[in-house]
Parts: sequence; structure tokens; C-alpha cells
Amino acid sequence: MTGAAVAAAGTDDVQIARLRLLQMVRIRRFEEACAELYSAGKIRGFLHLCVGQEAVATGVMSALRDGDAVVSTYRDHGHALARGVPMSSVMAEMFGKREGCSGGRGGSMHLFDAQRRFYGGHAIVGGGIPFAVGLGLADAMSKQKRVTACFFGDGATAEGVFHESLNLAALWQLPVLFICENNQYAMGTALWRYQSETDLARKAESYRIEAERVDGMNVDAVEAAARRGVAHCDELRKPYFIECVTYRFRAHSMFDPELYRDRAEVERWKSKDPIAQWHARKQNEGVLTPDALDAIESEVAHELSDAIAFAHAGTLEPVEDLGKHVYASGSATRDSLGEAKS
Repeated sequence: MTGAAVAAAGTDDVQIARLRLLQMVRIRRFEEACAELYSAGKIRGFLHLCVGQEAVATGVMSALRDGDAVVSTYRDHGHALARGVPMSSVMAEMFGKREGCSGGRGGSMHLFDAQRRFYGGHAIVGGGIPFAVGLGLADAMSKQKRVTACFFGDGATAEGVFHESLNLAALWQLPVLFICENNQYAMGTALWRYQSETDLARKAESYRIEAERVDGMNVDAVEAAARRGVAHCDELRKPYFIECVTYRFRAHSMFDPELYRDRAEVERWKSKDPIAQWHARKQNEGVLTPDALDAIESEVAHELSDAIAFAHAGTLEPVEDLGKHVYASGSATRDSLGEAKS
């Protein structure tokens, strides 16, 4: 493909295609670096990677506005990066440094950025769903025309809080965009082993919520669905549900020996790699050049190197400060039994 062919596609088309590709590559390389840093002992605690699921975060965030809120899961790095949380801030948080987006107190599973309305990072399966409904309720009561996007995995749809939350969102007509990242495994259990109904969008429909199922490996399909969902929430002030059928190429977490799925299955899904698919499709459409990916890889490598250096140079919170932010500050104090005193 020639440069003239790309130019003929339109400046906006080229820029959008490049941005989507850039975002997915940023997430992929960040996650791979985290795996290496975890093995080197630089990152502690639990670590859940979203390698293979990059199209979901990229597609959904592309449809959201600055005023919209985002509630994530423990597999939250890609969501945070796509939302605009700086890579250096996320990496510093992974290292447990004060310069991290959660001050070094949250780590991998609890990324948070109030400025960007990114409200976690929730370690409990399904734990963010009622929180998102609460944000939607606040917006409805204050007549704010904005949306709360709530991410969760297929495993969360088996939790009681999922059903309670969807029922309330539908009953109270709340502008919540529910995003189910169906990677087909709840930890090590295949979807068909623990769900009698594997079409998860139907669960939302049972609560009279408009729902659809899309190819979660196709960033175009995800973004289009997310835009439909945002418009639905805006215009009707009702919830919307999107099931993104995707796949994680790595194990559930760094502690997972991954004995529950066949390697041939993983390789079949890798042939649907969202990054390779997107680049190939945009080349065929005459939007991106063959070397576009190489240029983006170089750009991301520099950003990642700077982020790691920033995290290494960060500072740990002093031991004497560990009691801060545990109780609300103010005139009240507490005695040895925890009773409030003025």
C-alpha cells in the first residue's frame, strides 16, 4: 500500500485507526512488562493480566466521554490505560510507590483516578457492580447526563449481587452501561461448567434491559456497541448491557498453573489476536501502512521504558504514615477502644 492510498482514506480515518492500534499495543506491552517485573520481584501481591482482551477496553473507552464514570475489576490495567491514566502512574502503583495513581496503597487490583472518574479496581468478583449502580443513581437523582460504564467478567454473572444490581438498574431506570468481558473462564472453570445459560446477554434481557452480544476480539464491533449503549443511556436514561466474547491468552493470574484448558484451544484464540486482526484489516482497507505497527511499537517501547524508570525512582510510603487515610480526619479523636470523642 502506498502513502497516497492511505491519504485517500481520509485523515480522520487514519488517525482513528492509528489511535485504536496504539491503545491496544500500549496495553499489550504494559501487561507483558508487568509479567516480567513480577517474576523479577519488582511487583508484589496478585497480578491478573488482560493479554488478548485489549479490544474491549479500547473499544469501550473510545465511546465514553470525559464526564462518564468507569468502574473496573481486578483485571484493570488495560481499562486504566485506555481511560487515560498515565502509564507512569499505573506502573508506579504496580511497584507500590507513592507516585502511583492510588498512592501505592492499591497495587494491581485497586487502580483509582478520581480526576478521570476511574473508580477502581475492585478485587471482589462482582464487587464493582452495585457501586456502578450507585453512581448511576446519583446521576439520575442529580439529572446529570452522563453514563457509568461497569466492567466485570463472566464469573460475576453467577453472583447474587449481579442480579440484584441489574434488577435495581432496570427498576430505577439508571444510565449504567454494563460491560461483561466474557473470556469464558471464571478463574479455572469453563463457562459451560458453571452456567446453565451461556448466552449471558439473555440474563440482562430477563430484567428488561436492552442487551447485545458482540465479538470482543474486534475493536470496531466493541466500539460500535458501546456507542449504541451510551446513546441508549443518554436518550432513554435506562441501562444497557454488552456481552463482549473475548479470551485471555495468559493464565488467570501469575499463580495459576493453567491446567484446565487445552493448549490447542489457546492457540486457536491467538489466531484471532485483536491487534494483528485490526492492523491487517486496516491495511486491507487502505487506511494503515504495513509499517504502521512498527512505528507504534517503537513509540510504546519508549513510553514503557520511561514508565518503568519512573516507578523504579519512586518512593515508598514511610511506615509512620501508614495510619493516614484509615479514619476520616477532623476534630474527633478515638480512644483505645475506638470510641469517637470530641
